[in-house]
Amino acid sequence: MPLVHALWSPGRGLLLWAERDQAPTGTSSRSVLVALSHPFAVSSAELTALHPGKPTSVTLLLPSRANRPLASAEATAGGKRRGSGPSLRPWSVPALVVDASELEDLDDSASYGSSVTYLRAVARLATDLVRRGRVLPTLVRRGDVAEARWRPVLQGVDFVAFDALVAAMPPAGRAEQVAPSTGASPRALVTDALHTLVDAAVRDRLARAEPPVDLRAGRGAAGVWLAALQGGAPRVELPLDELGVLADAIAKWDEVADTDVVDGRACFRLAEVGTLRRAAEDDPDDQTGDGTKWQLQFLLRATADPSLLLSAGQIWSGEATGLVRDPKGLFVAELGRAALVEPMLAPALRRTRPAEYDLTVEEAEQFLTSGANRLVEAGFEVQLPATWDGRRRLALRLSVRSTPSEQVVARNRVGRDELATFRWSIAVGDDEIGEEELARLVAAKTSLVRLRGRWISVDADRLRAGLEYLRRDPHRRPTAAELLELVHLTRETPLPVTDVRADGWVGDVLAERVHRELRPVELPPSFRATLRPYQQRGVAWLAFMATLGLGACLADDMGLGKTVQTLALEALERADGECRPTLVLCPMSLVGMWQREAANFAPDLRVLAHHGGARAHGDALAEQVAAADLVVTTYATAARDADELAEVTWRRLVLDEAHAIKNADTVTAKAVRRFPAGHRLALTGTPVENRLADLWSVLDLLNPGLLGSRAGFRQRFAVPIERRGDTATAAELRRLTQPYLLRRVKTDPAIVPELPEKIELRQEYRLTREQGTLYRAIVDEMMTKIENSQGIKRRGHILAAITKLKQVCNHPAHLLHDGSPLGRRSGKVSRLEELLAEMLAAGDRVLCFTQYAEFGHLLVPHLADRLGAEVGFLHGGLAKGARDALVARFQAGDGPRILLLSLKAGGSGLTLTAASQVLHLDRWWNPAVENQATDRAFRIGQGRTVQVRKFVCPGTIEDHIDTLIAKKRALAGMVVGEGDSWLTELSTDTLRGVLTLGAEAIDD
Repeated sequence: MPLVHALWSPGRGLLLWAERDQAPTGTSSRSVLVALSHPFAVSSAELTALHPGKPTSVTLLLPSRANRPLASAEATAGGKRRGSGPSLRPWSVPALVVDASELEDLDDSASYGSSVTYLRAVARLATDLVRRGRVLPTLVRRGDVAEARWRPVLQGVDFVAFDALVAAMPPAGRAEQVAPSTGASPRALVTDALHTLVDAAVRDRLARAEPPVDLRAGRGAAGVWLAALQGGAPRVELPLDELGVLADAIAKWDEVADTDVVDGRACFRLAEVGTLRRAAEDDPDDQTGDGTKWQLQFLLRATADPSLLLSAGQIWSGEATGLVRDPKGLFVAELGRAALVEPMLAPALRRTRPAEYDLTVEEAEQFLTSGANRLVEAGFEVQLPATWDGRRRLALRLSVRSTPSEQVVARNRVGRDELATFRWSIAVGDDEIGEEELARLVAAKTSLVRLRGRWISVDADRLRAGLEYLRRDPHRRPTAAELLELVHLTRETPLPVTDVRADGWVGDVLAERVHRELRPVELPPSFRATLRPYQQRGVAWLAFMATLGLGACLADDMGLGKTVQTLALEALERADGECRPTLVLCPMSLVGMWQREAANFAPDLRVLAHHGGARAHGDALAEQVAAADLVVTTYATAARDADELAEVTWRRLVLDEAHAIKNADTVTAKAVRRFPAGHRLALTGTPVENRLADLWSVLDLLNPGLLGSRAGFRQRFAVPIERRGDTATAAELRRLTQPYLLRRVKTDPAIVPELPEKIELRQEYRLTREQGTLYRAIVDEMMTKIENSQGIKRRGHILAAITKLKQVCNHPAHLLHDGSPLGRRSGKVSRLEELLAEMLAAGDRVLCFTQYAEFGHLLVPHLADRLGAEVGFLHGGLAKGARDALVARFQAGDGPRILLLSLKAGGSGLTLTAASQVLHLDRWWNPAVENQATDRAFRIGQGRTVQVRKFVCPGTIEDHIDTLIAKKRALAGMVVGEGDSWLTELSTDTLRGVLTLGAEAIDD
């Protein structure tokens, strides 16, 4: 995955360039002043696939060593290196000139460096300054050439923000070579960027203003300058003498532009100046406000005496001269700045001496509801009528009575009539409006109405629709999903639902009490597992959601028993008479796990594994499904057999590792949505892997429409949270999703005491087709040699075969030693990536043991690129100092969160209690050696549960040896204790059975 960098290039603007994280061989010796092509920069063609832009090239001064540039990961890696340190050398890289707006819409197929985030912050400051009107027009002269430009005005906190950006510029942001051995000044770069971006943003705002703003009506030199401020061409064509007079006049604004000394600021007062009939006195409850006239008055508050508010009349008459320097100029400048913020003011400024502006009712309503807020945010003072109530809004109020939650679970069935009774009403603030009063508001046909002595804003069309909504079939009972869509504002209503008063199960869901207060259900005797208290609560919650027909996401951390809770729910329902089958979708590596867990904990459940080339179809499949309680298949198989699986009405659809459908546009996700089921359940430890769109995809599949459309979800939640870090919106999203998502983590106080100190898990995966082909070729070749040899030579061939088969299970590149890229060629590596991503998302630190240092060297750059995280590697080639430094950084928490270790170098003598996850990638068949490696984390001083995963591919040598070790557990310490040598004594037939590849080993 390429890493994209950004920089600001004066004269060209925003540039993007990208590199791959790899270490090419050094180039030939050269002078440091000659810029050669960057050996692993991404080409212009690849860049344009990520972002639209104009191809160019740029010379960058980059840290280099041995005649090659360092990759970003190398330049920032900790630890000491042998030899001299890196030096700055020039490199030519392909780049794109892009619009700054492109920084807000980044592509998932690339990673982005800190320089991109940094320039996004610069662009946001420019946008914010323009939005608040913190800009002034100016004239920029370079010799005989003059241009009309908009410039930023930096005062107060904006100065602080500017200085912070200058100090925070990352090295990549100032890497462009502007002289043989120097870079650009951060202050100069930020200044140039801010001025350029502000000018472009103001021109764009003027072009899109409604009503249109025209600055080109003036004559003479000022008219030419004004036209250049608005048009696309900024050049000002004037004789030199006129240009000089114009520049001197405009320079007065620049003198006070970047200072905290301001003589005053504009104030805008909205007033009711008269009515055709005295509504406020004669009829305080008048709802139409007929005849009210609105006027916007312009004033100036002096800084020297804040208690003094100067009217426009005082300013134009000269009364304010002693309090404000050039009051008329300041007043006009303030009004002009305000017109950029609120274009409604532009017509008033065309007058010779603007003092006030009469508004229509529609304009008054617009000013009250939006314009006033924009002016206040831009630093202006606004005074509104005391009779205006901007907080009160017309809204729907919903009262709901429903069955208590405990009765829902106890009955395991809820009838339609007892689901919920509800009543709609319309209210303004705390005041409920009767139907007759509402009808009078509708008849007024205006957006600004007086209600009970206060002005409020209403949408006449929505108000009429709200009245019709109340009169429409008030006794219709919605489903549970429909009801919660209404409550959570994702089901469309003519007016927003702002007040919900509920009891029973609806009240419990809204108050988030269900997760805490549901009592454990009584499981049937056929279920053989003893659930921990938090698992019992999980089953009760699942049963509650299933009874209501609401989709649920069980998002417990890895190792907390999502599978066993699901099996308990199935056993509970079968005991209650449920006969429809449940469809379980999971990765291929988990099919066998579902079969084994069901056999261990719920042996009465009839399980059908539907996968592989020999799986049933047509009538045969229908018969098998009818005879099963649990049908387990893979996502890939489900997509291929979608037509057949969609013909079955399933009791439940279970999505294990549900992030597999995080992209709603994939063939698999579309196929899964077709499967009819009375209940849908997602199991995942990472409901959000990369973006909030992942969460939408999962929850929308569980409860279609619950979170609104994908576009609506993006606008309402994803953009504010992901781009602006909006905590209030994030809290709203948590409240919205809480009823459908149950997440417990290993660090929860209620869970930690219940967990064992160490959890050991068998982590299954499947070989790719390339691995399977190589595996069979090795077995055929080596068995021929073994059959035709004896004694020491035979033992040598067996050990060589075992080594090669272990290597091919790791990755084809490990077997072939050809340096080829890892890609998606290994089932083990792909599963490792998934697990590590989930562990990183959970905040865990991980130890990964391999007996092959070569495999570790292949994994480090690959995992760092895939996961976007630093990966440490402790192996025998490390000097003691480097080894100690790496261990110290890992333990201290400021080093890599993933630590690869060769089993010989890292399997003993270390304390690595910062890790709570241990992965054994390729098995060392001596249990004592594995346990000794695990004890690096599972030892005195470890305050958390340690989860240990041992990678096993069913149907391969890994699976067969694992079975033999289990059968000979009592002898493992003695017989198997000498590593792989005990295998050499097996008979040829037994050995062939151990080595031969099973059909279940390859992912279909």
